[in-house]
Amino acid sequence: MSAAATAALVAGPVLLGAVTQRATGLGLALVGAPFLVAVLGARDGVSFGNALQVVLCLVVLLRTYRGVDLRATGLLLAGAVVAVPLGALVVGALPEGPLLVVVGLLAAAAVVLSLVPGLAGRLGGPAAGLGAGALAGFVNVTAGVGGPVLSAYALAQRWSTDVFVPTAQVVLLVINLVALLSKGVPVLAPVVWGTGLAGLAVGVVLGDVLHRRLDPLTARRAVTVLALVGALATVVRGVATS
Repeated sequence: MSAAATAALVAGPVLLGAVTQRATGLGLALVGAPFLVAVLGARDGVSFGNALQVVLCLVVLLRTYRGVDLRATGLLLAGAVVAVPLGALVVGALPEGPLLVVVGLLAAAAVVLSLVPGLAGRLGGPAAGLGAGALAGFVNVTAGVGGPVLSAYALAQRWSTDVFVPTAQVVLLVINLVALLSKGVPVLAPVVWGTGLAGLAVGVVLGDVLHRRLDPLTARRAVTVLALVGALATVVRGVATS
């Protein structure tokens, strides 16, 4: 496949992922990653996704940083830092298929539990933040989908998207930067990089417009649906890989 054809196939998924991530807080890893892996292969697709996530998180954060929950961010990152090395060890020790099924089910369970009113109200202490960060870091390293766990924590805290969007970007930025540094930047044609970055830019602009038009209830539902889709897609990937 030529570089131009590859770039054309990359453009749409990246743009759509950037729109949803700017509007709701997550999306590129859930919407774009499966297509990037299909077009570029597992190694380059995941690494390219990590690199785009780093850029996207920085851009979105620059536009929304005033809403960051600093206390929650510190707890989430502290948990993630502990779990990322453990996740890296597990990836090398366990078969990919069963591992994806397990982490996908864990992420889905976290989202479902966050929707239970009585239980969600109890998930506000430091232990919940550390646990969510650890699970997000572990799931991101093993399956590349830390977003659903972060959204589960946000749903339990009853955050608005004005808080969730920037707070999630900080955590996702650190997690994806660590993953990118550990695996290296993929060697791709300049036109592929250019198309990917252009897709991010256009997606952020469109996502700004969408974010302003989403009412709180619709935004919460969108985050819930994206999180569940990402978690269940991971389970499907695991079954297909087994």
